[in-house]
Amino acid sequence: MTPGNVELTRRALDALDRRDLDEFVGLHDPSCEIQPLLAAVAGDYHGQAGVREWLDDLFGAFPDFGIRIDDVREVGDRTLARTRIRAHGAHGMDSAVPMIDQLSWVVSEIHNGRVIWWGTFRTEAEAVEAMSLRE
Repeated sequence: MTPGNVELTRRALDALDRRDLDEFVGLHDPSCEIQPLLAAVAGDYHGQAGVREWLDDLFGAFPDFGIRIDDVREVGDRTLARTRIRAHGAHGMDSAVPMIDQLSWVVSEIHNGRVIWWGTFRTEAEAVEAMSLRE
């Protein structure tokens, strides 16, 4: 893995947090697969159209979704990012207390400068297990 993959992971998550959706989608391979933790509908999403569908689902359910990157590191040929997700549900915007405020782990596979797969997990152990299953 090149050091650029850690930076690409940071760029992608930062673009998501800033709502630069074109940059976020553009960092994904046209045949990518994503397995998000937060999805308004169950299942995986495929390709750049699937990334846009997930974004629509995500921001429809959690209009103020935010993600903060705590750390990104290399694990073999992948990156593992520790993040903090915060959001209110679409109907809970009046509350000062976030509906979601949780640590999450994002595993990314990058090939030729684009994300080809990523998954989000509730624990580091789940993330590490998912990496081993993809080998």
